[in-house]
Amino acid sequence: MVKKVTPRQTGLKVVALCIGLVGALAGLEILSTAWLTIRDGRYIPAKELFATSRNTYIQDITGSGGSNCRYIDTMFPHPYLAFVHHRDDPCGVPSANDIGVLGDEYPVVRNPERYVILLAGGSVASQLGQLAQPGRRSFLEEELNRSYISPTGKPFQVLNGGVGAWKQPQQLILMAIYGDFIDAVVTLDGYNEQYLMKPGLNRRFEMPAVNYLGVNPIVAKDGFASLAMSWFMGRISGWLGTGLTGHSHAAYLLASALEQKPADHNDGFGARTYAAMTSLPADITDSPAVYMDWQIAQYAKYIRIMDVTARDFGIKSMFFLQPVPAVDKVLTPEEARGTPDTSYGPRYVDIVQRLLTLRERNIEVRSLLDLFKDEKETIYSDDIHPKRELMDSRGYSLMANRMAHEMASAWGWHTKPQH
Repeated sequence: MVKKVTPRQTGLKVVALCIGLVGALAGLEILSTAWLTIRDGRYIPAKELFATSRNTYIQDITGSGGSNCRYIDTMFPHPYLAFVHHRDDPCGVPSANDIGVLGDEYPVVRNPERYVILLAGGSVASQLGQLAQPGRRSFLEEELNRSYISPTGKPFQVLNGGVGAWKQPQQLILMAIYGDFIDAVVTLDGYNEQYLMKPGLNRRFEMPAVNYLGVNPIVAKDGFASLAMSWFMGRISGWLGTGLTGHSHAAYLLASALEQKPADHNDGFGARTYAAMTSLPADITDSPAVYMDWQIAQYAKYIRIMDVTARDFGIKSMFFLQPVPAVDKVLTPEEARGTPDTSYGPRYVDIVQRLLTLRERNIEVRSLLDLFKDEKETIYSDDIHPKRELMDSRGYSLMANRMAHEMASAWGWHTKPQH
């Protein structure tokens, strides 16, 4: 005889199941919180972890976790510059211009009413050169117009020519395409370039950041399944950082795991071709010293080409090597948490010192390594970007002041009378 289950018994089972599920989730949350507290050395709210898991450039683009759009969803393939941003719904960046960088539209002829400077580089250059808020211009443009008189007597205009993860030769390509309507070109780089000089990486200096593979349609020829899975995991990861789950440490750990896309072992057409394009021969890669010499020579080559191209265009050029947390800055506890790995410091110093020898060829290379050496307070918000709150940033203000001074000194600009 089958024993009949009463509605009351069914209800009790459901209640017990719910209690068990809630208990399991609570236990998982407690364990996750404990593990992250031990890992970080202090308790950090999950909302803060979600926000700081992305550098400030990515936070600006994706809305600091307020959207389930991934950073790669804001990007579009460019035929010459590898990748840029777009402004199309649902994940576009409204401030992207027609060529995919953030800020003013690029003109097609010289503007007689402005002295136009193109500032090229990666995300730090972008944050220094892009418009920060309505009614305000960029850090560098405001500093130039506040302190100096341009050679034409017209106001300065700084065009943003930086995108996150850009590196040489993207700066060179940008100038080659758009350099015929500017009056000067300035680069701010070094941090992204040094990644290609890590021992054991063994890739050509010209290899673009992984964003290129994320937006390049040719990758789909190796199978749409991998791309679809990556998109799906990214959407879930983005969703976990919003709403109620945005306050959960367990959800943060799950989102972090989903964002770590497993390596693609597909040996199809795209993978083989890309590997061949970006590889170097063994007689270069087998020796770390030879590999380093080769990569720095490539970096120097693109600076030299930019310099000679600028001269041919009849424009000024200057090349700034950016400051980094690993060199000449006593890090505060906040900065140390944002930059757990400073081992690249000696390699970066070596790169800067070697590139400075280009000045012997009358190429205007400038080092900003010592920019923050006397700063005791927190300058960096993550592994490379200075802290900022719209137009309030000591780091970017010091950078703009130094760069403007270097340009004015080298190019003979007059200082504005200060009232």
